[in-house]
Amino acid sequence: MQTIRIPGEPELACDVVGDGPPVVFLHGIGGNRTNWSRQLHALSDDFTAMAWDARGYGDSGDIDGDRRFRHFADDLARLLDHREVEKAHLVGLSMGARILLTFVPLYSGRVATLTLCDCFSAFGAMSDEKREEFMALREKPLRSGRTFTDLAPALVESLVSPNCPPEIAAELFESIVALRAEPYLKTLKATTVFDASAAMDEIDVPVQLIFGEHDRLTPPSIGEDMVERIADARLNVIDGAGHLSNLEAPDEFNAILRAFLSPRADLARYR
Repeated sequence: MQTIRIPGEPELACDVVGDGPPVVFLHGIGGNRTNWSRQLHALSDDFTAMAWDARGYGDSGDIDGDRRFRHFADDLARLLDHREVEKAHLVGLSMGARILLTFVPLYSGRVATLTLCDCFSAFGAMSDEKREEFMALREKPLRSGRTFTDLAPALVESLVSPNCPPEIAAELFESIVALRAEPYLKTLKATTVFDASAAMDEIDVPVQLIFGEHDRLTPPSIGEDMVERIADARLNVIDGAGHLSNLEAPDEFNAILRAFLSPRADLARYR
């Protein structure tokens, strides 16, 4: 595994492993690139697997000013340019999927396939109750002076399945504790106005949807709605998994992803 730096404003950190068609993994709002380690190693025999820290996360820098999902999308294009990737397979979970749904209309020629995991196409797609819970667990406590160490137990409980292995819950806890408050709050604000629902009907690449059976934040019913709107899409629901389906059920997640990508591997290419 190699960690590379993507130059520019801000500088980005990205893990790279393997040799083959490029696959890029984008983490969720409470995570970082290490959340994808099981996927990177599982695919590295046939693919060049990459996982970044989004701006403001992990070892990536950030810049002052408001956050827009367009900023993340432009950063992803910058990563592809730096790696001399013409088209990539793109995998995003939760916030990562929101970035991809912003990226596709802007950079459609750079997309080989999309894998969208445990996500929504618009903040309004969640129920009023879920939107209120989402913000109550995240923004309000931080604004009142609490820390991510204070917030992490409740956030972990809200994101994992009832039978989540303790070591996975502990890994998620550490990801949340490592967050930086200001970038996180800026991204939360951008999330509340996120709406890519119009783009759903325009996606013209193969799409794999993956949801956890016990995902309470973005339940599989959202995936059922999405698969009806996307021209070339398929949906898999992973039994027993919560919102972080790639962490809780890596073997099942990786098998679904490999079955989707392998027949389409040559759609992605370096220059």
